[in-house]
Amino acid sequence: MSRLGLDTTAGALVLEDGCVFEGRSVAAGGIAFGEAVFTTAMSGYQEIVTDPSFAEQLIAFTAPMIGNYGVDDSRLEADRPAARAVVMRRAGGTDWCEWLADRGIVAIDDIDTRSLTLHLRNVGALRGAVVSGEVGRESILEEIQSRPSMVGRALAADVSTDEPRRYGSGETSIGVLDYGCKRSIVRRLGGAGARITLYPHDTSADDILDADHAGVLLSNGPGDPSALVSQVDVVRDLVGRIPLLGICLGHQLLAQAVGLGTYKLRFGHRGANHPVLHEASGRVLVTSQNHGFAVEGSGELISHVSLYDGTVEGLELTSERARSVQFHPEAGPGPHDAWPILEEWVAEVAAAQTTFTVGAATGVV
Repeated sequence: MSRLGLDTTAGALVLEDGCVFEGRSVAAGGIAFGEAVFTTAMSGYQEIVTDPSFAEQLIAFTAPMIGNYGVDDSRLEADRPAARAVVMRRAGGTDWCEWLADRGIVAIDDIDTRSLTLHLRNVGALRGAVVSGEVGRESILEEIQSRPSMVGRALAADVSTDEPRRYGSGETSIGVLDYGCKRSIVRRLGGAGARITLYPHDTSADDILDADHAGVLLSNGPGDPSALVSQVDVVRDLVGRIPLLGICLGHQLLAQAVGLGTYKLRFGHRGANHPVLHEASGRVLVTSQNHGFAVEGSGELISHVSLYDGTVEGLELTSERARSVQFHPEAGPGPHDAWPILEEWVAEVAAAQTTFTVGAATGVV
């Protein structure tokens, strides 16, 4: 028995370059394969593990204790965890470990997460496996190296809704193309006065436009945006025909739709402390981020940039009524610097729709 009161066995994180980080298993047994990444967030561990953008990933937390304030289903970002495994310096409570175990998530602690993070920063995100129990390491390594990298992987279908779903009772109709949408986004839209229709990732542009929404949000999600060719085509068909707001993966899809490129970051941006400059106002926002790919481009379309590495953090296409941000304005669980973005967008598209309707009714063009 461990100090947590749970039955524990040996555990380890094995990486594709042969590095092994020894620890002990504190949740479900078995082996979980995925891309090993780290997050610098110091809270929100439930939100992170259930964020669909973490699909097919092994999450290493850099904070020294994870799980110490318990679990609460109101914090979930999806019905089930998206992450494949959890790696910690120390698990902070039995409720957290039991919650992971009940959902089949392999988790280990007693890992030197500082050393692991430095390694991933130096060499980049790596394929890996989190192992509970004693198994042959050489066979595990062969399996890891045979698995696909995140480059070229289209994962939206794995986390998207399978049919349209409606939420909220506000006056402003907002459509959401669901590539892995967090519940926090839906809650924030509803709180801003929207009634929301969540659409499957492969919904056509005609179906979206026929619904007569005031605006369409392109959600966050996992995987490589360049692999979502048909989704980019849909976004391209929507640009200029209805107001758009892209978040995270949605930002990347909008970028591709207007001719910009995307590429894989070496180790990604994951955490709740990323400073972003809004170039028009000069204001710096401390933001929540979770992405392994970024937009490639420069020029007048760029509205926000990262103060960490200068990467593109936002786009503004004024005449097309489209904009996007790489960070998470819903900020579940925080920080809240970017909260106004969603509320202001809903108010803006509602006002534009009202103006257009009134103007058309009175013969004003």
